[in-house]
Amino acid sequence: MGRTGASFGLKLGLGLLVALGAILAPIANRQTPEPEHFPRLTALPQLAPSEQDRLKSRLEAIVQGFDGEVGLFVRRLDQPWSVSINGDVVMPQQSVSKLWVVMAVLSLVDRGEISLDETVTVRREDLSVFHQPIRAFVGEAGYTVSIRRLISGALQQSDNAANDALVRRLGGPFAVQVALVGRNLEGVRFGPGERDLQTRAAGLTWKPDYSFDRTFWEEREALPLQVRRTALEAYLADPPDGATPRGVAEALVRLKQGQLLSESSTEFMLAQMEQSVTGQGRLRSGLGPGWRLAHKTGTGQVMGALATGYNDVGLLLAPDGRVYSVAVLIARTRRPLSERQALLAAVARAICDTATDYQAEQGRPQFLRSAGED
Repeated sequence: MGRTGASFGLKLGLGLLVALGAILAPIANRQTPEPEHFPRLTALPQLAPSEQDRLKSRLEAIVQGFDGEVGLFVRRLDQPWSVSINGDVVMPQQSVSKLWVVMAVLSLVDRGEISLDETVTVRREDLSVFHQPIRAFVGEAGYTVSIRRLISGALQQSDNAANDALVRRLGGPFAVQVALVGRNLEGVRFGPGERDLQTRAAGLTWKPDYSFDRTFWEEREALPLQVRRTALEAYLADPPDGATPRGVAEALVRLKQGQLLSESSTEFMLAQMEQSVTGQGRLRSGLGPGWRLAHKTGTGQVMGALATGYNDVGLLLAPDGRVYSVAVLIARTRRPLSERQALLAAVARAICDTATDYQAEQGRPQFLRSAGED
C-alpha cells in the first residue's frame, strides 16, 4: 500500500473513532438514578398458616408447659389432617374404656341378641369399687334394672358397678376385646374389669368387702409404701386397659361416621355421651360459645402426689357443624388437680379458638400482606 492509501486509512479510522465517541458520550454522561427512583420491592406474599399448623403450635405450647406424661390426638372429621403429640404412646384409659363396653353391648342390640329394655339384677356381690351410684339402690334382694339404664349409668355417671354388670351380660371382659378386634380398632384394648384392674394396681387382691364402706381405701393405705409403688409402676408400665390417644380418637371418628354401630345405636350412644355429668372441669370447661361435647372421662388412682390416668376424650361439635375428635390422656403427673383440669380445658379452648379464628378468615384473601403495607 502506498503513502496515499495509508493516509486515507488513518483518516478513516480517526473519523470512525470520533463518530463513536459522539454516540457514547451522552450515555456515559447520563447519571444513574438514586435508589429511591426505583420502585420499592415488597416482600413476597406468604401463605397464611393452616388450621392444622395453628392448632399444632398452640397444643405443643400447652403440653410443653405441663409437668407430666401427656398424650394427645386431634382430628377434624371433614379434613384429611390431624395433630398428634405422643399420639402413639400406650397410656391408661381408666373409665374411658366404658366406651368399648357400651359399643359391644349396642352391637348385640343391633343384631337383635339384646334389647335395651331387657333387665338384669345387680346383687350386692356384683358391686364394684370407687364410684358406683347404683350401689344406693342395691338391697338384700338386689336391684333389677334395664340395659338402657345401665348404659346411662356407665356413660353419664361413669358408674363402675353398672359397667361391670354390662360386662357380665356380655359374657366377660374377653367379649369386649373381641368386639374391639372385630372392628379393627387399633391401639385400643380392654382390661380385666374394674374390680381386678383397680385392686391389682393398688397391690391388693379382690374381695367382696372392697365394695362397701372404706374397706378398699383402708387396706390399700395399710400396705407398705414400696408394695403400692411397685404395683402402680407395673400398671403404668403396661396398663392392661391401655390405649393410644390416636387409637381412641380414631375410634370416635368411626363411631360418629356410623362405621361401628347402626344409625339408631350411634345416635343413642352419642346422646348418652353428650349428657355426661362427669368431668365438668375438664374439656367441657374450655368450650367456646355454642360448642357441644360428647365425651367420656377416666380417672386413675392417686398415690401421694402422683396422679395417674387423668383423661378426657370426646367429640367437639362446632356451632356450624364441624366436628373434632380429641383424646387427651395424662398417664402420670405430680401436678395438682387444678393444673390437670386447666390442661384439659386449655386443649378444648385451643381447638375452639383456632377453629373459630380460621373460619372467620376464610372469606379474606388467602395471602398475608407483606411487612410495612397499609
